[in-house]
Formats: sequence, structure tokens, C-alpha cells
Amino acid sequence: MIQLVDIHKSFKNQKVLDGLHLEVEGGKTTVIIGLSGGGKSVLLKHMIGLLKPDSGSVIVDGEDITKMNDRDLNETRKKFGMLFQEAALFDSMNVFENVAFPLREHTKMTESQIGDRVQSRLQDVGLVGVEEKMPSELSGGMKKRVGLARALVMEPRIVLFDEPTTGLDPIMTEAIDRLIYESQKKYNLTCVVISHDLKSIFDIGHRIAMLYDGKIIGYGTPDEMKNSENPVIRQFLTGSLEGPISVV
Repeated sequence: MIQLVDIHKSFKNQKVLDGLHLEVEGGKTTVIIGLSGGGKSVLLKHMIGLLKPDSGSVIVDGEDITKMNDRDLNETRKKFGMLFQEAALFDSMNVFENVAFPLREHTKMTESQIGDRVQSRLQDVGLVGVEEKMPSELSGGMKKRVGLARALVMEPRIVLFDEPTTGLDPIMTEAIDRLIYESQKKYNLTCVVISHDLKSIFDIGHRIAMLYDGKIIGYGTPDEMKNSENPVIRQFLTGSLEGPISVV
């Protein structure tokens, strides 16, 4: 579904992605792991065309989005939903309006059709009867669920998650993980998830890719990654202070 081929990206003199290759399988959840500040969010933004590589290709559904004009790129982005780290809700809009926003902006659906779609997605994420609440009235976990409903409302084929469980307690983290798993299965989504939570990584990931020093240094099933002999991967997954990753 998504291929990143020889991606290079620098900001001023800082090289972030250095000849990166990655293939994201359609209808699966790929979890990207790596050190904080190591370029995972930069990688995610390349997939949806929010950033353009200095060189290399980003192939989405068979087309290189790095060569698209703005109109074609905007059309391709309709295949995507995205759940940002802080949910990124509009503070001035209630829950219903937040979830309905993409439909009103990008479709010609009637208000009745929009209402039905919004209610359906809110039901999917376990939020019924909160349509009139403002974001300031929601807990962190509820905000993430509203963000997920909004990410799903356009019926995307691909959903990107940027650290969806950051800042949540273990119970809510489990709930969000379950929602991601169930949504992926119900809608046959291609999901890409950035996460530092080791339990989440192994609970939801069909494939795991580790980004280190600008490259993908390991890719495989959860069991394959657990049994990797790469010392960087082993250190990351065990949380050990002993190994090639500097903790200073």
C-alpha cells in the first residue's frame, strides 16, 4: 500500500532520514518504533505528503506522491485518516462538529447523511451521548477517541497514528489499543502506528519496523523482532542501559 524508496531528508545540517526503505503492507498494522527525536513523525509526514523528501520516492497505492501537483496530492490524502498525538480537536467546536468537519469540507453529503455517519463513528469508538460536549469537557482518553472517530469518518483506506496512547493511563491505553485493533479489522484498514509503549507494539502490530540512525534497521512480525539478534533492537525492546544506544 505504501512504499518509501531511498528517502533522504535533512533539516539545515541535521540528517533525519538517510536512504530509508520501507514497505507498508495493505490491510495490516505496521508499528514504527525508535528513539525519541529519531525521525518517526518525520517519516509519518512523508507518507501523507506533509513533508517532501530531499530525494527518494513515496509510493501510495501505486503512485509517487512526491511528483504530484497540489490537486492530485489533496485527492490522494482523502485515502488517509490521521490521529495526532494530542488528538488535535478544534477547541471552538463540539464533539459532533469536530467529527463532522471533514465531511462538510470535502464531501457533498446532506446534513442528514453527515449526522448518520458521525453517529456511526462515535458509536464505533464507544462514545454515545457526548455530541454536544466541548473538547475542554473531555478527558484525555475521550479526546483520543473523538480524534479516532474523526480519522475514520471519511472512510479512509489508510490511517496514521502518531503516538496515540501517549499520556494515557494503562487502562485507557488498553482501551485505545483495542479500538485501533477492532477498527483495523472491521474496516480492513492499512494502519501505521508510532508508539513507544512495548505492550501496545506487540498487541496491535502485524509488522514492526525499527527506525535508527535514519534507516529502518529491522522489520518483521512481533515474534521475529522479539528474537532479533540486532543489538540495537534487543536493547530497545528490553529497555537495557547496556548496549550500542547511547543514553547520555
